[in-house]
Amino acid sequence: MLLQGQRFVVTGIASKLSIAWAIAEALHREGASLILTYPNDKIKKRVDMAAEHFEADLVLECDVASDESIKACFEQVTAHWGDGINGVIHAIGFAPMDQLDGDFTSATTREGSQIAHDISSYSFVALAKEARELLAMRHGSMLTLTYEGSISVLPNYNVMGMAKASLEASVRYLATSMGGEGIRVNAISAGPIRTLAASGIKSFRKMLDISEKIAPLQRNITQMEVGNAALFLLSPWASGITGEIMFVDAGFNTVAISEQLMMMDAVTPNQK
Repeated sequence: MLLQGQRFVVTGIASKLSIAWAIAEALHREGASLILTYPNDKIKKRVDMAAEHFEADLVLECDVASDESIKACFEQVTAHWGDGINGVIHAIGFAPMDQLDGDFTSATTREGSQIAHDISSYSFVALAKEARELLAMRHGSMLTLTYEGSISVLPNYNVMGMAKASLEASVRYLATSMGGEGIRVNAISAGPIRTLAASGIKSFRKMLDISEKIAPLQRNITQMEVGNAALFLLSPWASGITGEIMFVDAGFNTVAISEQLMMMDAVTPNQK
């Protein structure tokens, strides 16, 4: 019961396959109390199911595209937990489908870029603004989720790569901005996992296959492996860690060209 008596706000649960679900499960397993949020009525039933499973205190609407909705959400969090919270989990990312298909230069539009950055990156800052006072009361922490596409080019990830790079920069700036109040800010860069969000990326199954071949552990990761890593970063065990991007990807990010990749037909040198 590592987190007995601690309180966390979890965003981004869309189904049992969500990484946010696994994080909530890890927190609940260790005794934490949870408030879960949902963006709209379409998702609310799924979050209600999660709330019952995790015995959550509240289920609150929080549309991260709206400052008013975020403010209203945290006013309710304050009314329920007025003496502070221990953490906020930001597990939210979105880009229009037409931005995630084909050549980056051709596919990316001004509107698509604005939407991807607003929902996937700025929303983390917007949550920090409203949660700051509550987090400071308990020297809490914030955690977000990023991906390898922030630092390396991945087919069809396109504008989301830009948004995730922006998100990672915000981790460092927020960590510096709020560190004096004892608030820590970190991110997990998870390997590819079958989630609803990932299903929107063209050829995602191929990405899973390639990742499994290249990663040093020669396998893909599970939601619960990310959940357990999140548990560590949100717990007192990580009290000296902030502004960091933790990779949970079976080692994929450490490899340029693996032996397995060299054996694949796509990179076999032409025979003279």
